Amino acid sequence: MTIAQALPNAHYLVLVIFLPLAMQTQTVTLLNHSVSYSVIGSGKPLLLLHGWGSSSKAMLPLAQEMSKHHTCYLLDFPGFGLSPAPNSGWDVSNYTDLTQAFVSEIIKEKTDIIAHSFGGRIMLKLLSRGWSKEFIGKVLITGGAGMKPKRSWKFYYRKYLAKTLKAPFLVLPGSLQTKGLEFLRSTDLWKSLGSSDYKTLQGTLRETFVKTVSEYLEKHLPEIQHEVFLLWGKNDDATPWYQAERIQKGIKSCSLVGIDDAGHYAFLDKPAQFYAIANAYLTA
Repeated sequence: MTIAQALPNAHYLVLVIFLPLAMQTQTVTLLNHSVSYSVIGSGKPLLLLHGWGSSSKAMLPLAQEMSKHHTCYLLDFPGFGLSPAPNSGWDVSNYTDLTQAFVSEIIKEKTDIIAHSFGGRIMLKLLSRGWSKEFIGKVLITGGAGMKPKRSWKFYYRKYLAKTLKAPFLVLPGSLQTKGLEFLRSTDLWKSLGSSDYKTLQGTLRETFVKTVSEYLEKHLPEIQHEVFLLWGKNDDATPWYQAERIQKGIKSCSLVGIDDAGHYAFLDKPAQFYAIANAYLTA
């Protein structure tokens, strides 16, 4: 069993207590939105991007190791950690714009990247922009999201049932439609149809979740001219190995290395092996 499986909601907390205190946490306004970030270490800039439902805290053990050779920036995406949720539902492009602004306005020099899960989804979108060549150095993605997953018949059944349940309310006018949909979403049947991530969300993050997870990035892979290194847990059940292979095949210059007996949080499940490979790549 991997760490992520044993401690799904707080798998990184035990590791964090051993981190040094010499870390600066700051707040900045980018694109009219307040975001929190931390800085640790010295050397070439390295930006660490966390996954969905997580925060920069999940990346702290990795930052501690990488800070021996890098100035590590740990960003809390809007809606996670210490950064407030967006005022309206964001999509992948919104998060990409913010990440681009953070590199160009806060770090202000060419930056290496380690991106995990949702952070990997954002990096794929960012790398498809010509802007990345000037500002982005080496890129390591681990457990990156953004590929269309293989779905079982149960998924499509739930999706069809949800659309069927919503249909009668969508023809109602104004406030009646709003009240009807609110009632529907409060029922046990409707709640049973959503994913575990969706069920735990409130406010604009629900809309954000729907927008971001429904955007698949296969079409952008051929646009990526940047070199990308994929470091994947072979037992990853959130973004399985076949998705890593799809990313590798879609990007012109892309390498893939797997870590045995590691899951979605490979850098926590097999830290020594992950650190050794990541350091070798980033410092080569």
